[in-house]
Amino acid sequence: MAVENLSLVIITGMSGAGKTVALQSFEDMGYFCVDNLPPSLLPKFWELIKESGKIAKICLVMDLRSRDFFDELIDVVAGMDNRAMIHMKVVFLEANDTELVSRYKETRRSHPLQLEGGTILEGIHRECALLEDIRMRSQLIIDTSDLSPRQLRERLMEEFKQADDRSFMVEVMSFGFKYGIPIDADIVMDVRFLPNPHYIDDLRPLTGLDKPVYDYVMAQEDTEVFYRKFVDLVDFTLPRYEQEGKSSVTIAIGCTGGQHRSIALTERLGNHVADLGYRVNKTHRDRLKRKESVNRS
Repeated sequence: MAVENLSLVIITGMSGAGKTVALQSFEDMGYFCVDNLPPSLLPKFWELIKESGKIAKICLVMDLRSRDFFDELIDVVAGMDNRAMIHMKVVFLEANDTELVSRYKETRRSHPLQLEGGTILEGIHRECALLEDIRMRSQLIIDTSDLSPRQLRERLMEEFKQADDRSFMVEVMSFGFKYGIPIDADIVMDVRFLPNPHYIDDLRPLTGLDKPVYDYVMAQEDTEVFYRKFVDLVDFTLPRYEQEGKSSVTIAIGCTGGQHRSIALTERLGNHVADLGYRVNKTHRDRLKRKESVNRS
């Protein structure tokens, strides 16, 4: 990996302004993320990343809860600005006093710079003064006063997400209803209405990963009608899930035991979604459970 392709984003700013949401957004964009790294460790951390040659995008949150860290981060950032091999951007998050006080009261937390017996607002003003130099050195300043977590995420995506960087993930999963519905599924489809290969002696020991079973399932007239309708639903909903801000969607297809019909259709749908350009992972949750139960007996 060429050194000049490495990029570093440092998220800092006012406590309560949305650094956690920002960090999660960068994780969804494929960044290697580290929270609350002391500024003095930043140069060494960066050297280790460069030596590994395996990570192209880094995001660090500097959660500065100690006075000593403020001056230290200023010195580190100043020393790194002139290193041509580092494409670095400092993102500063802030919000107005009213919104920050409201967020702290809502979470019932005290401000990290709030002195004993002092008020939240005094802590906010103290932090604001200490962060002024870092704010002036930041390449991007975002006021989150009127932004929801989703809107902040969208703002960061607009700024940092590359045109060919699709972080949205689609999980297509087969399962057997006899073992329960996957609790993390966003879309669940029941295909038990289709003819069951289990009742054909030659197909019973096989699964939907085997061509004879796959061909049998797909040869049914109802399968093709159902599949076209289901694909229309998937094609319509996936881009809207992505636009809504979800980082992943799980589509679960179930038959009785999770061996034949659900596996065959999961394979076909997964390939279709991949052809649309999405990142896809196909899993078959209950494929081995029948063999395990036989072995126990």
